Amino acid sequence: MRSPDTAPVAANPLRRRFFKYGGALALAFTLAPDLPAQSAATTAAPLPGSLNNNGRLDAWLRIDAAGTVTVFTGKVELGQGILTALAQIAADELDVAMSRIVMISGDTTQTPDEGVTSGSLSIEYSGTALRYACAEVRALLLAAAAARIGEPAVSLVISDGTISASQAAAQSVTYWALSGEVSLAREAGAQVAPKPVAQHRLIGQPVPRRDIPGKVTGGVAYVQDMRLPGMLFGRVVRPPAPRAKLLALDLVAVRALPGVVAVVRDGNFLAIAAEREEQAINARAVMMTAARWELVNDLPPGGSALYAHLKSARSQDSVVSSKTSVIAGSGVKTLSAEYTRPFQAHAAIGPSCAVAQWNGSQMKVWTHSQGVFPLRTDLAKALKLPARDILVMHREGSGCYGHNGADDVALDAALLARVVKDRPVKLQWMREDEFAWEPYGSAMVVQMRAALDAAGRIVDWQHELWSHTHSTRPGDREGSNLLASWHLETPFAPSPARNIPQPSGGSDRNAVPLYVFPQQKIINHMLPDMSVRVSALRTLGAYSNVFAAESFMDELALAAGVDPVEFRLRHLDDPRAKAVIERVASEARCTPGAPGTTNHGVSRGRGIAFAKYKNLAVYVAVIADIEVDRASGVIRVPGLSLVADAGLIINPNGMMNQLEGGAIQSTSWTLREAIDFDNSRISTRSWADYPVLRFADVPAVSVSLINRPNEKSLGVGEGAQGPAAAAIANAFAAATGKRLRDIPFNPAKVKALLGV
Repeated sequence: MRSPDTAPVAANPLRRRFFKYGGALALAFTLAPDLPAQSAATTAAPLPGSLNNNGRLDAWLRIDAAGTVTVFTGKVELGQGILTALAQIAADELDVAMSRIVMISGDTTQTPDEGVTSGSLSIEYSGTALRYACAEVRALLLAAAAARIGEPAVSLVISDGTISASQAAAQSVTYWALSGEVSLAREAGAQVAPKPVAQHRLIGQPVPRRDIPGKVTGGVAYVQDMRLPGMLFGRVVRPPAPRAKLLALDLVAVRALPGVVAVVRDGNFLAIAAEREEQAINARAVMMTAARWELVNDLPPGGSALYAHLKSARSQDSVVSSKTSVIAGSGVKTLSAEYTRPFQAHAAIGPSCAVAQWNGSQMKVWTHSQGVFPLRTDLAKALKLPARDILVMHREGSGCYGHNGADDVALDAALLARVVKDRPVKLQWMREDEFAWEPYGSAMVVQMRAALDAAGRIVDWQHELWSHTHSTRPGDREGSNLLASWHLETPFAPSPARNIPQPSGGSDRNAVPLYVFPQQKIINHMLPDMSVRVSALRTLGAYSNVFAAESFMDELALAAGVDPVEFRLRHLDDPRAKAVIERVASEARCTPGAPGTTNHGVSRGRGIAFAKYKNLAVYVAVIADIEVDRASGVIRVPGLSLVADAGLIINPNGMMNQLEGGAIQSTSWTLREAIDFDNSRISTRSWADYPVLRFADVPAVSVSLINRPNEKSLGVGEGAQGPAAAAIANAFAAATGKRLRDIPFNPAKVKALLGV
């Protein structure tokens, strides 16, 4: 890995954005550059980041008399290191040691409501809010110390929470001694400028992750590890197909099983609680054989027929972007192509799990949900309880970067806990529950059309897509988005499908090109009828749209007879976009458009792709090196080279980790992953049915960062997926002279294309 460039830091105003929904979650290990203090005349302006919706200082931190600082955040740890990064921000802004920072996150009884941890927005919103809140609290403590010491605040210095007079070190007072005098029960004014970057001690440093020790030493790191006194173990029995109806159930044998404490049947919802986990698993198996279901044959066709079905389905159509121009001249060449992506799973290694406890008036839920407050909203609906009587507390689970079964299993556990009363219940899904019932990333079809003039420039660009929504998370004002609520005797309706608006976008995320074309039109056919359950999978529609657009750019470059690097550069006017492309091409020391080679039946090639995630976040250019075994049809990706520009970098290691992980995940999606189903049920039930990239096939990923201290920090966690997929596709075309447009690029498709 290469170290980021360095350059002086300059101030830059924070441009505020808020997206209720996000795709896949990830941590942007970056902050906005230093911002000027607000004047008294501008205090009515919106406050920075999440501070605007959670304006009290005591919503963000507490100075404890015991010598610690408790920090509250609505964002949660998902394996991306967010709590470590936020602790760095607080420690730097308050001038205290990291060891004094106590983090409390994702707790409806204690933390600010920051919606969902998603979309690479955690540092931009929670980090910025915390930064300003800490700056203001620091100023309040300095003012209180000045009054006690009898010196002007500007002459005081702070060292690990001890405030001293610079000329008389014996005169000092600690934050902890002042904690009873300085009330934080007040609205934030954001009138105090945070520290300049030059004064940071911890930001930018590789501070050890707080969440790692428990994960590698066998501590209580995950919700699956929780053990509460008197805890029962639960399992749920799902229908065999999405809309199957329970016709009959004999529970006599189930209730007679050893250890069974409770059996729940509410409509089509079935669950068991037992004294031991293996007893619950055994009872589940018996209940499955005792249930008789009526299937509904309403799933779409599988295989290649799926995409024709999507294009013919009822749709809500919108023109996302349109630009017209008079195209003059002769010799215009037109091209068109269609690209597809199947339904794909989050495929979290650990099945979803939750713990719930009901005491007759209050429901406590421990969950690995990405949004504890939205989850509480839907729990209140399903349980018919006031939201104030439901306490939702985050505990880590297996990471998924999106909306998997974490929210659903919370309701499963709560429904079972309400029956047993007082005893906590830990309910964990089985592997087949996870694959068959989690919300998938939507299948998509993207049609591209373009025209080239005689000089080899694009003069017309058409991008048309078909997709379901990419967010059905809990918390919608209508309906309920928790699985069990649809199966109750008195069922709830799912929330209506909605598309996330631009500029972030959902199914049309990254469909609007960053390239400059004289004429373009982007059309989104959003498919509201969802016979297959879908929601947010990392990057939402950007993965498919970038895969299609960047593959098509290579096809157009070939038609124009222009090197693919030069072809992209001639259609860009953003110097930062050009810089990442030029740098990755230079550092790879090879022209991506060069013809591939074949030796001993293995074809090798190299491809390039580029995107600016959401056209708002990180710039990423990727070069992929691939090998194609022509006899077996197996594609290997030995290496991926990435160059990224996310503005001001705060934690280069964290940024590299997120880009590496995204590129590897994208490689797995692109080569291996697809959900299978027939006309009535999901047939993907195990790892044998859903192949993912194994360790032996993980590419070596090289990441190079361009640091721009004078620019605003940008989210990075979801930026690599689309360019990595397109770079692999373009490398395959270079290696074989053939074009793969249908993800995943499995051996059967490769052999069919190559005529093997």
